[in-house]
Amino acid sequence: MSSKEISRHMIRQMALQALFPLDFNADLSKKDAIYHAIELEHQEMLDDEQENFVPQYLDELVAGVCDHKAQLDEMIEKHLKKGWNLKRLPKMDLTILRIGIYEMVYEKKVPNKVALNEAIELAKTFSDDQSRKFVNGLLSNINSELEKAAKTEQTPETN
Repeated sequence: MSSKEISRHMIRQMALQALFPLDFNADLSKKDAIYHAIELEHQEMLDDEQENFVPQYLDELVAGVCDHKAQLDEMIEKHLKKGWNLKRLPKMDLTILRIGIYEMVYEKKVPNKVALNEAIELAKTFSDDQSRKFVNGLLSNINSELEKAAKTEQTPETN
């Protein structure tokens, strides 16, 4: 199986599986985390040419979330209900939110609605129904904010 055959959805799942342990294990390298995530689902990709199989988007997603973690966490924190903070969130939900927001803010080729729906799918797979609703609500609020900001940046149209 070549990396071209792996869907963006599968790549997001692998990114989640790579980012999740990085939160707990300071000694884990980004590269090792990515390899581990691929081994979980796609052992057949890990043959002789170990260097060539990492899908580029997987690398971009994991690196992007790691590089922008502070900004992503700030956006999440801003949208939490009073009395809540990042430490109270389940780690899985936090990781899913980071991926979703990263794609919405930094991946211009990914429409925000796609990033939002993908995050909801990840929550369905890796979390519970309550988490799915929470992820949907928080990302929908951020998406509305981003859309509003994008509209004010554009030149006003005359009606």
